[in-house]
Amino acid sequence: MNICIIPARGGSKRIARKNIKDFNGRPIIAYAIEAALKSELFSEVMVSTEDDEIAEISRRYGATVPFMRSQKNADDFTGPGDVVFEVLTKYSELGQQFDNGCCIYATSPLLTIARISEGLELLTNSKYDVVFPVGKYSSPIWRSCKLDAKSGVKMNFPEYEKSRSQDLPDAYFDAGQFYWFHTQNIFNIDNKNTFGKNKGVIVLDDLEVQDIDNMDDWQIAEIKQDYLMRKRVKSV
Repeated sequence: MNICIIPARGGSKRIARKNIKDFNGRPIIAYAIEAALKSELFSEVMVSTEDDEIAEISRRYGATVPFMRSQKNADDFTGPGDVVFEVLTKYSELGQQFDNGCCIYATSPLLTIARISEGLELLTNSKYDVVFPVGKYSSPIWRSCKLDAKSGVKMNFPEYEKSRSQDLPDAYFDAGQFYWFHTQNIFNIDNKNTFGKNKGVIVLDDLEVQDIDNMDDWQIAEIKQDYLMRKRVKSV
């Protein structure tokens, strides 16, 4: 059996009430819940929150909130693995065990059922402890720079200053959508937020990835989702 855990605390700072803010007509968390439910991969789709309003909205869209998150795991420094550990511990105390888990971020409106399924398939058919999606940097990070206090610039990797872009390897970043993992690993590692040592990834297209840290990001994500939805309708 698999469990989907969607962390959604109420105290987001950069965008107020981010996890339930309207996104193309619905609370943004609704998209993560809907994708998880429609995938039919989970025996339990639950939201971990300390916030009553988030809990009510989550239930409205079909998720369970069987217990509220502890205050100690609802601050700015709590990682997703800490939340997952708390959730799995509580389910264990209730006599419920799961084989695999998927931690899906509440702000993942570009997430698709196909990618969730792809992640589970890779986890199941490999020796990876955790599987998650990544995006590719559009420019080589090996040619990146850093600014000093006097507006000067220095290369982060000076050894590549004279290298051609096409000769440098691609680099990838965590897309911040989900983590598939074996639940037993969470109880056997010191740093819960790593989800495990051996990591596998699936590579997303550029249109599937969008950090949402400010309102410009938010609007770009809405445009991407609208475009992708219209594109899928045309292909049917």
